[in-house]
Parts: sequence; C-alpha cells; structure tokens
Amino acid sequence: MDEEHEGKSPERRDFIHSLEKGLSVIRAFDRDHSHMTLSDVSRRTGLTRATSRRLLHTLVATGYARTDGRLFELSPRVLELGYSYLSSFGIADVAEVYMEDVTRQVGEGCSLGVLDEGDVICVARVATGRVMTESLAVGMRLPSFTSTAGQVLLAQLSDAELDAIWELQALRDPQSLPGDRQAFMDRLENVRLHGYAIVDEEFERGMRSIAVPIHNRRNKVIAAMSVGAHAGRVSVETLLETVLPVLRGAARDTERAIGNF
Repeated sequence: MDEEHEGKSPERRDFIHSLEKGLSVIRAFDRDHSHMTLSDVSRRTGLTRATSRRLLHTLVATGYARTDGRLFELSPRVLELGYSYLSSFGIADVAEVYMEDVTRQVGEGCSLGVLDEGDVICVARVATGRVMTESLAVGMRLPSFTSTAGQVLLAQLSDAELDAIWELQALRDPQSLPGDRQAFMDRLENVRLHGYAIVDEEFERGMRSIAVPIHNRRNKVIAAMSVGAHAGRVSVETLLETVLPVLRGAARDTERAIGNF
C-alpha cells in the first residue's frame, strides 16, 4: 500500500478530490452567476486561482464550458449530466403523464421535486403556457425550507437528518432559514399529519403553492408533486378544496404506476 493511501478507510482511498473540485466549479454557476471570471469562480468555490484555472480550462476543453478569454460560462452540454440522471430516474417520466392531467384539470403548472443536500431539484415540470416572471424549469434548485415540495420532503426525515440539513443551510445560506426553528419543526409535524404542505405568500409575494408526497412501494417518500399559482388568481380555499384532491389523485396514480421503483 502506498503512503498516500496508507491508514485511510476504503471510502477515502477511493475518493477523487479532483473530481469533487471539478463538480464544485460546475455548481458555482447559477442564474445569478451565469458568467464569471476566474477570480469569481475561485471566490465562490474556495479553490485557489491556479486550481480554478485548470478546472475551468478542462471544462472548456471537454465542451462543458465556454470562455471569451475573461468570462466563463457553462455550455448546453452540461445538460447531458442532468439528462443522464433524469433518464435513470424513471419516476419523472411516469409522473409526467399524471402531472399533465393535474394541469389540465386545475389550469396551473405542476412540478415534481426531489431532495438533494437540503435543496429541492425540479425533475419534471408541466407548464400552462402562461408567461411568468419567474418560471420554474427542470433542473432548477429551490430552498427546501421555503418551498412546499421541500417541506413535504423534509417532513419525512428523522430529527438527526433534519438537524444536519439545518446546519448545512445555516452555513450555506442562513437567510433562507425560517426565523423560528421550533415553529418550523411544528409545521413539519403538521405536514406529516395531514399529508400536504401549503405556502401562502410567505416566501414569495403573490405566489401560493401546495404539495403532496409520492411514496415508493416501501412507503418511503421519494418525491413531492406540487402546484403553484398567483395569489390573485387562486385562493387558499381553492388550493385546498379543488387542487389538493386532484394533486392527491395524481400522486396515487404515480405511486401505483412506479410499482417496484
């Protein structure tokens, strides 16, 4: 055994730090940071300029990023990475059929999200065709604490798992956390009890949303299906009395269809 690997656990011996750093560079780009300089990337990832430069130019050479010599941006080829996941995650394809039914019946967009390191990733989306200022699209990440899908998914976690995600978010984006931790935990308990989460203009003015869980065959929650709408168009009562039954029906149909997933 060489000195570099001596004394390390099998998991650490197999860990490739350069890959981890490369992925952190890709994750550094988002809607608010779509074009960045080398210094920007270094600052957002915590990597040195030299390491950031090598990783960025590797991404450019392999077609996953582009540069004009000063600014860097991801290329459409990055979507292949997400598509590989979505293609293997069969629930997205299965659920989309029932999500289309939801949108047709209630006239509002329907989304499917999964939990990833404290965020919700949208893995399927059926839109209405309306022009919206903030459109939700497949691949977008949402803070789990402030979204209905996130609250449905968080409600299924153990106390230890919730504590870990809370601490992670406190380091990463403390402003996205609810002000009263105990009140939020009580809220998650209500989500568990009633089987849905609802948000009424609490985190985004003018928007209301509702979400329900999707279970696998072992009764484990693997995703959340949600409907969002402008507050001026849909009341809380409509969400509860009209949208919720349709959403629950679509979730049940999805659960039956995924079978052994």
